[in-house]
Amino acid sequence: MVSRLVLGCGTTGHALVEHLSQRRGELFVLDGDASRVESLRNEKVAAEVRDVTDPAEISGLERDVDVVLVATDGAAANRLAAEAAREVYPDAELVAYLGFEATSDDREALDAVADRVVDPGAAILDHVEAVATAEGSEKLQALRTTLEAIDGTLGVFMHDNPDPDAIATAVGLSRIAAEFGVETEAYYFGEISHQENRAFVNLLDLDVRNVEVGEELDFDAVALVDHSAPGVNDQLDPETEVDIVVDHHPPNDDVDADFVDIRPDLGAASTILVEYIRGFGLDVETEVATALLYGIRVDTDDFAREITTDDFEAGAWLLDRADTDVLERIESPSVSADTLDTIARAIRNRELDGSVLASCVGAISDRDTLAQAADRLLAMRGVTVTFVYGYTEGTIYVSARSRGSDEDLGAVLRSAFDEMGSAGGHADMAGAQLPLGLFDDVDEEAEQTLTEMVEDVVATRFFEAIRGG
Repeated sequence: MVSRLVLGCGTTGHALVEHLSQRRGELFVLDGDASRVESLRNEKVAAEVRDVTDPAEISGLERDVDVVLVATDGAAANRLAAEAAREVYPDAELVAYLGFEATSDDREALDAVADRVVDPGAAILDHVEAVATAEGSEKLQALRTTLEAIDGTLGVFMHDNPDPDAIATAVGLSRIAAEFGVETEAYYFGEISHQENRAFVNLLDLDVRNVEVGEELDFDAVALVDHSAPGVNDQLDPETEVDIVVDHHPPNDDVDADFVDIRPDLGAASTILVEYIRGFGLDVETEVATALLYGIRVDTDDFAREITTDDFEAGAWLLDRADTDVLERIESPSVSADTLDTIARAIRNRELDGSVLASCVGAISDRDTLAQAADRLLAMRGVTVTFVYGYTEGTIYVSARSRGSDEDLGAVLRSAFDEMGSAGGHADMAGAQLPLGLFDDVDEEAEQTLTEMVEDVVATRFFEAIRGG
């Protein structure tokens, strides 16, 4: 275990001690000011009153010293303290802070005895340059400018029937907006029917609102998260003017908004929000951090699907701030009878073509069960692509998954179904929604016939697209 000795505890030294006290290893501080030493002891930091410029005073500590950090505020005192430290602890690594109002002689003297010299002026310039030239700095400024220009409430719209990544992104953007004095309302159409997603929202008590088509909503600006076009996978008017778009899905068309950040290479939209939160230096609440971590985990299949370094880094940053006990409770909900029934029908009705499996489950009451069925069937031996579909309330829903396949499922579904409805997604996780049209009016007696018609059209177009791809 490394043992660190800090000589001097002025403004800079105290900030250094606060940082070091959170790290592994032993920490001991010497300072000539009795009140500072008393203050450090009150903070549970080992400290003694000594003249740090006198070799006799800083010796005889009866402890090993691996690293000496010289950190008084004065340049002259640091020069003398560094010389004393080198004399008493010749084998220790010596890091010296140059201090304020240093002369060239002070700098030369420290360079002669210290292993490293920290120049406050150079350090500030390096930091400023790093911040100013960072790739994300322009985006930070652009998002800030857009938020500060909003007069009123920002409506943050998730896509219909939102998944954890969409919900977390909405919550994260709302947190950032609050930092700049912008009130938000996080909206979604449809329902949160997946049992884990319901547990996710309820256990974290996330402030998201379910709204109906035609309901009068109170917002003055619009943000779209985890999707990029109004009227496509949400119930907004397609002509709605959009202020902010944050997404990680490849758009089908040009995206028109004051601020747009779409990164299809990332595993989750939540990762983008983490970058902004870190860039703005925000101290996020536990529920927000937990939500964002869960959003990344779900969309990357627990860091196993289309993961990037940015996703890993975002997850690592969130881990210390998230409530992992709540995450365990979210991931252990009871499975509904509807889910088990849909999975059973998907297994029973499966149609295999090589390693590609398609299955029509017919009428469904919960569209989220399709994604769970597609995930479960992907575990079957020899299967690399699953394509599960069913219909409810006038719409055919499709959920597709792949593993170890060269197929780009998002492109395959767009090729097969874009002209019939909406389709898209990633290479290994995609979906589509197709209107049933006149067939929606058939009665229960004709359900079997309807299922066969849906199966004939949907499966045929899917297999043609994937074989042609």
